[in-house]
Amino acid sequence: MAVRLDAATPARPGQPDWSVKGKTWPNSDHSEFWRLDRTAWHIQRAGDGPVALLIHGTGAATHSWAGLLPRLAETHAVIAMDLPGQGFTRPAPGFIPSLDQMTQAVGALLRALDIQPCVAIGHSAGAAIALRLTAKGYILPSALVSLNGALRPFPGIMRHLAPGIAKTLTFGGVAANVFANAARDRRRVERLLEQTGGAPDDTYIGHYQGLLECSAHVSSTLSMMANWDLSGIERDLGALDVPIRFIAGANDQAISPAEAPRLAQLAQSGTAVRLTGLGHLAHEQDPAEVMIAIDDILRHTSPAT
Repeated sequence: MAVRLDAATPARPGQPDWSVKGKTWPNSDHSEFWRLDRTAWHIQRAGDGPVALLIHGTGAATHSWAGLLPRLAETHAVIAMDLPGQGFTRPAPGFIPSLDQMTQAVGALLRALDIQPCVAIGHSAGAAIALRLTAKGYILPSALVSLNGALRPFPGIMRHLAPGIAKTLTFGGVAANVFANAARDRRRVERLLEQTGGAPDDTYIGHYQGLLECSAHVSSTLSMMANWDLSGIERDLGALDVPIRFIAGANDQAISPAEAPRLAQLAQSGTAVRLTGLGHLAHEQDPAEVMIAIDDILRHTSPAT
């Protein structure tokens, strides 16, 4: 059973501290804190109507939806959460942030809160979670949106090397501490975001810096990369009988925008949209443009039954 908490779980060393960062956190007036089993969740809920689920990507948190959430809340009941180990959600001891465990955790939370989305929108790795939630029957959406979705394994030898590299970096927490110390230099964080195809505005950069300064957040991000297995995603994609919109930023340097139309062809009912001038963080750079890209599919959704 999920239990609502009066306040965020106190931060341990290296974790983002809500008592400090929550004062300026986007949409904090919509923040709630819940405990389910041994996971302490930070979620945000706003609006009324059919439910729209937002799932952020690796290394991010609910701040990623700062501009999109209030727009969606004009017509939908929106729910977003920090994934376990990211932002202000404290994972259960021993939690391994693999795709399947992330899916199980989010699915259990939605069931405990009796939430059934009519549309699920996932950014980057969050798109894989949205697909797997649907494939496993945790949610029964009328539509899915993949926003610069990370839905393909690394090509060739990197498919095997990349997780190993991430595991090596995670070992002992040394890399996380080094990265967290480096993130105190705001310009380094800005350059990191620029490498994805364009940095969002200063407000987003500040929130990313606030997270990346925390070694626990960085360590969880590296662990997520090390344990991520996308080998079954294309099978899930072909089996889903639900409209899926693949949105790609034309300047995305993290995920090739050419993936969107290819994946749309694999889906039973897929469409691809390319957004000129935007990168991997398109919804942070221009939430209004992204809202236009998903508005058509939103108009054709209805509450799940």
